[in-house]
Amino acid sequence: REGWLHTGDAGYLTEDGHLVVIDRLSDVMRTERGTLFSPQFVENKLKFSPFIKEAVVFGDRKPFLAAFLNVDPQTVGKWAEDRGLAYTTYLDLSLKPEVAELIRKEVEKVNRELPEELRIRRFVLLYKLLDADDEELTRTGKVRRGLIAKKYAPLVSALYSEAKEVEVEAEYRYQDGTLNRVRARVPVLDLRAEVAA
Repeated sequence: REGWLHTGDAGYLTEDGHLVVIDRLSDVMRTERGTLFSPQFVENKLKFSPFIKEAVVFGDRKPFLAAFLNVDPQTVGKWAEDRGLAYTTYLDLSLKPEVAELIRKEVEKVNRELPEELRIRRFVLLYKLLDADDEELTRTGKVRRGLIAKKYAPLVSALYSEAKEVEVEAEYRYQDGTLNRVRARVPVLDLRAEVAA
């Protein structure tokens, strides 16, 4: 059609005529101000950090971008051990203030590479790893954003409120089938002040 192959992808032509594919058109979002963005692009930038295993970016028709982040249990676990920070579970590790500060610095690094409107302003460190067995990821490891947004709706709401933390009660299943119930106060980390400074 008109000399173009219609793939369902979104992209743009550079000044020198190269086609840059951003994401599937169905996955592209629009900020409250109308700027189109690929959440997967921002997620991949975040996951370049050795300390971030998974990222889920939100921001469709919102005033700013926010994210759920999973810390990498091996890398962050080793980092914590090297600093004498004791922990027993992934939840315990993800709730450590020192870990939150480590990840905050990683997000700030990524933010410096992004246009102002596409910077992460608030994030939470999820209390469990996203998992295909919980249908949060596809079997190929892709984020199931819609399902995650519904499943963790109170956390998404907290990202776009003034909340400093959220009380969560959840249950999840280990690979061996054991069911675990979690109750925790998950901090909502705010980068808005640092960005404005």
